[in-house]
Amino acid sequence: MLLRLLRRSKPDPAVTDKCFLVVGLGNIGAEYAASRHNIGFMILDAWAQASNVVFEPGRYGDQAVVHDKGREIHLLKPSTYMNLSGNAVRYWLQKLDLPKDRLLVICDDINLPFGSLRLRRSGSDGGHNGLSNIQEMLESQDWARLRVGIGHDFAQGQQIDYVLGNFPEEEQSLIPEIAKTIISGVRTWCFVGIDKAMNQLNTKQKSE
Repeated sequence: MLLRLLRRSKPDPAVTDKCFLVVGLGNIGAEYAASRHNIGFMILDAWAQASNVVFEPGRYGDQAVVHDKGREIHLLKPSTYMNLSGNAVRYWLQKLDLPKDRLLVICDDINLPFGSLRLRRSGSDGGHNGLSNIQEMLESQDWARLRVGIGHDFAQGQQIDYVLGNFPEEEQSLIPEIAKTIISGVRTWCFVGIDKAMNQLNTKQKSE
């Protein structure tokens, strides 16, 4: 019994070094599918499509697995709604027996211009309800998060309507290219670590 507990508390590095959990945040339901708040879902949908894998329903969310040059990348779209995303993240981290440094969360950010990206290894929730709940459930800020800018073109008091509103056509047309950039950067995180990935994603946006 003791040996079994030790195995659970100390995941095999040979396994966890090649297994990752990438979570895209959003809200379930057709009425939210094209909303700014669902950019995390959109990125993972694009990744799954490009990798010819299909999401399947599971506990607390839909999951797909991408096998990429020896890496096993689990894509998760929580079905808990944004404000309870932490339940899904905590469950799948435990189920996959992964340490928090193998977790990356993709979410929207109204404080960044549309299409800008900011990858960090840790940090505060920045007022994002999904990140806040994950932080609460994991009792830690020490996990990677990639913020995707959706802009802030809204009047005072209109933030909720803005984030739950759909992208205008001209921005929607740019999302596939943004998704390609993000997928490439997250793959870099999986293969060579977050420092290289931050340099690739954050610097690229600054140069533009």
